[in-house]
Amino acid sequence: MSLLTLFFSGFTSATLLPGSSEALFLFMLFEQSQDVALLILVAGIGNSLGGMTNCLLGLLIRTGLYKNKQSTSENKHYYKGEQWLYKFAAPLLFLSFLPVIGVPLCVVAGLLNIHWVYTQST
Repeated sequence: MSLLTLFFSGFTSATLLPGSSEALFLFMLFEQSQDVALLILVAGIGNSLGGMTNCLLGLLIRTGLYKNKQSTSENKHYYKGEQWLYKFAAPLLFLSFLPVIGVPLCVVAGLLNIHWVYTQST
């Protein structure tokens, strides 16, 4: 197994595609005696780029919604939910590593156009 395989496994496991990079990581660590720091770096970069791809997917969905003028911002509950997500964006995105809710959190962050480096406090 190569490091490129580990990279793509980490990438796909962080996107909507099914995949799990943990098993491959452990195999490469124990069976092939790879350097731990290098494995963590490669898997981490792939996983991070997968999360950013989810944010980009959400941003593309947002752009499509505005282009088709199907925005639901007039809905009172939607507006309250959006404001709550803007307020707690940074702590919620910290939980993006979790298995079940991580991918949807990144997609929603892109959908709401939340910047992944900084957020404004209100």
